[in-house]
This record gives sequence, structure tokens and C-alpha cells, in this order.
Amino acid sequence: MKTWPSWLLPAIGSAFFAGLTAIFGKAAVAELDPDMATMLRTVVIFLLTAGIVAYRGAWTRPSALSARGALFIVLSGIATGLSWLFYYRALRVGPASRVAPVDKLSVVFAMALAAAFLGETISWRAAAGGALIAAGAVLIASGG
Repeated sequence: MKTWPSWLLPAIGSAFFAGLTAIFGKAAVAELDPDMATMLRTVVIFLLTAGIVAYRGAWTRPSALSARGALFIVLSGIATGLSWLFYYRALRVGPASRVAPVDKLSVVFAMALAAAFLGETISWRAAAGGALIAAGAVLIASGG
């Protein structure tokens, strides 16, 4: 019997909550500046994750992180922050049903960057799937 990869359920959860993010974010930016909404969202995320880390007893000393690891955490945080700022700006002016699928071009970017910088191999199936994601985003974005 085939078992599911251990990453699949968390990835599906991520996709589901990203979908909710689009809907809740669109409602929020109708009443609030997108940058302010992003800041408040970040505070909520901080409190939520701090609670989870405390509950799990996963507190560790950040000083145990190497300089390289710290650099990548900082770069990831900057990339996430910029992604959210752009996302909320797009939601402010565009329909969530079109902004969210275009945002999922991040899948295609992640695949290409993983191959280029992490040396990950992209199979023909993965490449075809990435091409379909890109084509779908273009179709959705250009649709009336």
C-alpha cells in the first residue's frame, strides 16, 4: 500500500489557509491601508507562532543559529514581508479570485530557484505541472 509523503498534509493545510488569507485579506484591505493591514497581520502571526512555540516547548536560543542560518532567516523574513505587502496591495485593487491564482506563480518561481540555487532536480512531470500553473495563472489573470 502506498503511503502519502509526510509533507503532503501540511502542504494541503498551507494551501487551504492561503486561500482563506486571500478572502480575509480582501475584506480587511477594503477598510484599511494595505501596509497597515500587513503590519497588523504580522503582529497576529507573531503572537500565534509564539503561542505555538511555547505550547510545544520549542524555544531555542537564536544564538545557536549559525551566521549563515541567521542570514537566511533574515532574508526569508524580508522576502515574506515584501510578498505580503505586494499581495495586500494587489488585493486592495484586484479581485481575490484573480489575485490569489497569480500569487501562486510563487510555485513556479520556487521550482526554478530551487533548481538554480539548491541544485534540486526538476522532473519532466514537475516542469509540466509548473508550466500548467503558469498557463492557468495567465488565463485567470487575463480573463474577464
